[in-house]
Amino acid sequence: MTDLLPKDISAFLPPHNIQNPFKSFWMGGFECTDQLNIHGDRVDLSTVTRHLELIEQDYERIKSIGITTVREGIRWSMVEYKPYCYDFSSVRSMILSGQQSGIQQLWDICHFGYPDDLSPLHPHFTARFTALCKAFGEFFYRVSPFETLIVTPINEVSFISWLGGDVAGTSPYCRNNGWDVKYALMRAYIAGIKALKEVNPDVRIMTTEPLVNMVPANLEDYDEKNRALVAHELQYQSVDMLCGRICPELGGSEDLLDILGFNYYYNNQWVAGTFDFLGWNDPVPDPRWRSLSSLLKEAYLRYKRPVVLSETSHPGSDRPLWIKMVGEESFKLIRDNIPLWGVCLYPIIDRPDWDNLDNWHSSGLWDMNPEKGLHSRILHQPSADALLLSQKLVGTHIG
Repeated sequence: MTDLLPKDISAFLPPHNIQNPFKSFWMGGFECTDQLNIHGDRVDLSTVTRHLELIEQDYERIKSIGITTVREGIRWSMVEYKPYCYDFSSVRSMILSGQQSGIQQLWDICHFGYPDDLSPLHPHFTARFTALCKAFGEFFYRVSPFETLIVTPINEVSFISWLGGDVAGTSPYCRNNGWDVKYALMRAYIAGIKALKEVNPDVRIMTTEPLVNMVPANLEDYDEKNRALVAHELQYQSVDMLCGRICPELGGSEDLLDILGFNYYYNNQWVAGTFDFLGWNDPVPDPRWRSLSSLLKEAYLRYKRPVVLSETSHPGSDRPLWIKMVGEESFKLIRDNIPLWGVCLYPIIDRPDWDNLDNWHSSGLWDMNPEKGLHSRILHQPSADALLLSQKLVGTHIG
């Protein structure tokens, strides 16, 4: 599948109603999921990775490589200790650490985890989430009255709807109910944004949805191509709901979307119906493979909002090659006047698997070696070198 989008679309760029708010183009994401895993056990990766304990040292590490903007999460299941009652003390400590270190924090309110007594299909879900958003907004501006709050209300609605609604991998542990879960999450998402904007209309909303490419098994088969195109289009359902383009009864509207965040990994392109992944670095490229820049440009043209690659990484030894590719694709977008405002390496510190906490992914810029103690932070030097080269490449065009 070739990249057929226009190379230079500067003539089509709309006026943007906000300035770029990010302190650094390259960002670091700290894994913050607090979900129930496939076994029904609560995981809290902010604690497992020792980030909460080592946050000040972690911030100094990332500053040493030129990163001053990070993604963090408040961990809904931890802060709402009983319905409508909140303890933001851990979040306060994180905010103060960010202030002391000169680190800008972008906040996920719900990163896959809900309180024990809730699921997206619970009748109280929207009311509880809306109240949480209001409480967090008020809390944030008490602690940081002069900062801009940049928020992702719910991380990866498309993915978590599938995981919890179609394959029973997390709450609500359903099968064949992905649409119902997505609909319920977006109802809460939209109501939560409105509550945040009531606290302060300058709150900025950044989506973080998966960016995918769905392809047919046979490019010559018309029916397969059509089915793949339909499957490809489904990735936009959540943001279309947010903008009020579908399901207008949820109250979505275009003005609820400020920044388009998309999460993209090595396995985000696959054959519709089979989940056979396309190789991203094959000696002979698959003709169905699309470049990252092409996919981001497609999304940008759909919504006309500034774009952030809000998550990206690769496990194992190919990490440097992946970072190099991301840097080159970012350069293409910026050169072509696409408002790409940032790239977030996620995770910046290694993380274990949700369903097997003994399986570490080796996907961060710093690895963790449990045999040497979970306090260990081991820089993956080839990845750091690749990042430096990518920073220089992109920096020649943005600064």
